[in-house]
Amino acid sequence: MSRFETRLKEAAERINTALDGLLPRDQGPESRLLSAMRYSALAGGKRLRPFFTLEVGRMFDADEGMLLRVASAIECVHTYSLIHDDLPCMDDDDLRRGRPTLHRQYDEATALLAGDALLTFAFELLAEPATHTDPQMRCKLILGLAKAAGALGMVAGQAADMAGADIGSDLIAVTRMNRLKTGALINFAVEAGAMVGCASEAEKTALMRYAHDVGLAFQMVDDLLDAEGVARDTGKAVGKDKDRGKVNFVTVLGADATRERIGMLANQAKAHLGLFGHRAHILTDAVDFIVQRRY
Repeated sequence: MSRFETRLKEAAERINTALDGLLPRDQGPESRLLSAMRYSALAGGKRLRPFFTLEVGRMFDADEGMLLRVASAIECVHTYSLIHDDLPCMDDDDLRRGRPTLHRQYDEATALLAGDALLTFAFELLAEPATHTDPQMRCKLILGLAKAAGALGMVAGQAADMAGADIGSDLIAVTRMNRLKTGALINFAVEAGAMVGCASEAEKTALMRYAHDVGLAFQMVDDLLDAEGVARDTGKAVGKDKDRGKVNFVTVLGADATRERIGMLANQAKAHLGLFGHRAHILTDAVDFIVQRRY
């Protein structure tokens, strides 16, 4: 296992422990709903978004407890989006992270409500004083996550994805869709670590440029995996976009050109980290992990 993979695994374990302690226990009349929330939120996964929050915050010696709460809120929003994406009215998937999707394990209504509950729970976490002693900082975090997840962020990107070819089949349209659908939450995960760490404006700018390029590269790799991957490696169904007539980077550019752009974005992302020197070595390693991943 590489240095980066070890660090990612350690971060995932910290997030899993934090989520386990923060999420309500499945007891009482709401036990089925709470059990469903925990089924999806504690199902594992790379935990890449909260990883970025933790690692960026670490660069500025931010409080670990605060970072874990912010990172957990971001993971709750990400998990909610996956639950809803998998529903029959959306992508209609049966497999997520190597297990039955939530609506298959429980039922559609429970999955819908569990996603809703995780979304609102994320903002509950950010609003609590334990997340940050400064109420203005808590408000900034809430506002940032709301923008990243909402009608001009992740949800807008998902709406465009559902529209398929109607959004247009050119590179500009596909790039915009993915900057919203995937990139917005990755951007906020990086930004949140910088906010809690009180980074300077110049440092925030460099990190946001890094996050922009990493987010696009991540989605391009996802599109390649959907076109060329194997379900047992990815932990989810593959070939979905082609079967449903959706547009993505591979359908617009082709596989080879997509790989070339991934390489270009990876080099740009690393260049943005020059300001931080050795402090950013894990973020540099993250770029290589993202472009080389098979799941």
